[in-house]
Amino acid sequence: MITKIRIDRNSAAEEFGMHCQRIVPWADAAGAEPPVGAMACFLPAGSSSEPDCHDQDEVMIIMSGTGRVTLDGEETTCTAGDVVVLPRNKEHVVHGTGDTELQWVSVYWPLHEPVKAEEVSA
Repeated sequence: MITKIRIDRNSAAEEFGMHCQRIVPWADAAGAEPPVGAMACFLPAGSSSEPDCHDQDEVMIIMSGTGRVTLDGEETTCTAGDVVVLPRNKEHVVHGTGDTELQWVSVYWPLHEPVKAEEVSA
């Protein structure tokens, strides 16, 4: 069975100081989840996302707009066609630096953050 999801800002909800549309995960017929998550992100020009840090690797695929990504104090610019790799456990912020909304798809894995030892013993 083919699953088709349309990326649409109108389907996005406010998260992380921007608008995000969760496009993965979905449950299959048996209720199993995929090993990765993905979301389309929409950041208005001139604004920044909230700082984020998680125990998941992430890849940003820039679809349109111009921006800058700060990762633990290091910065890089990004524009449509760029792929930005964000290693786990590194704080990152995305800045919309162009005249139009910055749009990208983030793919992250594992789907759920690993449970830390102190959380298990609590």
